[in-house]
Amino acid sequence: MASPEQINSPADLKLLGPDELPALCSYLRNYLIDTILNNGGHFAGNLGVVELSVALHYVLNSPEEPIIWDVGHQAYVHKMLTGRKDMLHSIRKSGGISGFPKRGENPHDVFGTGHSSTAISAALGFALANKSTSGNRIYTAVVGDGALTGGMAFEAMNHAAMCDARLLIVVNDNSIGIDPNTGAMNQMLRKMKPGTSNWFTEMGFHYSGPVDGHDVIELVQTLSGLREAPFPHVLHVKTIKGKGYEAAEKEQTRWHSTTAFVKLEPAGEPKSKAAPRFQDVFAETLCELAALDERVCGVTPAMPSGSGMRLAMDQFPDRFWDVGIAEQHAVGFSAALALAGKIPFCSVYSTFLQRAYDQVIHDVALQEAPVVFCVDRAGLVGEDGPTHHGSFDLAFLQPIPGVVIAAPKDEEELRALMYSAMLDRSQPWFIRYPKGAATGMAWKTSFRQIPFGTGTLLHSGARIALLTLGTTTANAAAASAASGLNPTLAHMRFLKPLDENLLLAIMNTHEVLITVEDGCVTGGLGSAVTALAAKHRYKGPIHCLGIPDEFPAHGSNADLQRAAGYDTEGILKVLNLYR
Repeated sequence: MASPEQINSPADLKLLGPDELPALCSYLRNYLIDTILNNGGHFAGNLGVVELSVALHYVLNSPEEPIIWDVGHQAYVHKMLTGRKDMLHSIRKSGGISGFPKRGENPHDVFGTGHSSTAISAALGFALANKSTSGNRIYTAVVGDGALTGGMAFEAMNHAAMCDARLLIVVNDNSIGIDPNTGAMNQMLRKMKPGTSNWFTEMGFHYSGPVDGHDVIELVQTLSGLREAPFPHVLHVKTIKGKGYEAAEKEQTRWHSTTAFVKLEPAGEPKSKAAPRFQDVFAETLCELAALDERVCGVTPAMPSGSGMRLAMDQFPDRFWDVGIAEQHAVGFSAALALAGKIPFCSVYSTFLQRAYDQVIHDVALQEAPVVFCVDRAGLVGEDGPTHHGSFDLAFLQPIPGVVIAAPKDEEELRALMYSAMLDRSQPWFIRYPKGAATGMAWKTSFRQIPFGTGTLLHSGARIALLTLGTTTANAAAASAASGLNPTLAHMRFLKPLDENLLLAIMNTHEVLITVEDGCVTGGLGSAVTALAAKHRYKGPIHCLGIPDEFPAHGSNADLQRAAGYDTEGILKVLNLYR
């Protein structure tokens, strides 16, 4: 009989008897708790699927029978059971394993899943592609109940219900994504009972459940029985997010993800006061603006705590909405609010704004709806990696006519830009800012209006000009000071409209232009400056720094900026090229 410590693959797992599985689950849960608390990572969601992960790999034959996890941050136990347990301490770190299923990392990660609501489409695609040769093979999508509100999940289910495919949709129902789930879908799942007609059966799915997602023996029996069941099939599983760690069960949002919990600090060293996060500045400023003008309202697609909008939702519950994982709806809904005379602030992560690009064009820009988009997590986001980096917003927003695109260099500018956008009711605004700590400056000043399309000359130097956008200004300022070259430093602040007067004055007096941005170098500030320079026949070299034409890996932001070449040292190296 193998001990739990010896289980490192589905083949090892299948050597156990069903009665040995509870002990394995206990071991895996404790291993997960110890490792993540000491190293950081997604926490509560993974504790909730320990038994489900074991049962799926015990009954199914992965990777020939793919198990596709939606959202992928609940796949840590899946990774532990597929040969990566000893690497779990490296998860999300530079050079370590990804925090999400990732093709190429392991044969059992058959489909990468970092965003919500994609797994049903993927599992159905595999099932239909292999239908002629699959025999009795099952294709499984494990979907959190919160993910069912995503439009892509609805579209996939609409297709899947009419297909003769051996598709199994496991609904991991714990009533919470990052924040508690909202909407009719959540209420409907709570009312479902065994043997009764429900939304899934009315669509055409066969249905089993709800079953206890923490009874591994019952799960194994149920999944084994599904071998002979009709398909496509929905298995409804009830779980508790944070199961087995009391603090995570009580505060599920707080423990969705955690940094390393055990931190050793030098004895007697005083703790410095932490700088506020950009998300905190957004949250408090939004509440102030809502108090100033009753037309101010807000929308977020399932990110009230992460974005900071929870504060406004608590203070003004009738004016701020969490619409669930539904980015397209969030943007279209915001457009209508704006056209109806409200002042909507739509807070959405950069990587998720990509999912509503058509709505940005069709519902907002074409109709000149003055929505204020607060584009959170813009630029590199560190440990979450390539599915979550906000690399592309500058590039995909810049070609859209009639929009304003701005990036504050610090928290006071974020506050000022939000106020300026509130006052301008003629066009959509996009204000992008990064994840995490700001500068620590005194930012709660009187509101000031910034005319759109204006940059700031921070330092007037000679010969070389550093042109920055957003928080890369700090790196550029440090490199400038260390270079001894006395370069000019200009924060452009707006990508659109570009401050052409400031740029032309710099072009007329400088031999070299260096642009620095926390976004993809193709299509962003560097591209805009290069286009303007070509139009005016600027003769000097233009060196563009930003995220290169590749998908950055996961790791600390410091490591990723260093690799991309626009940390302080990278900018300094470029400055020295023109010494």
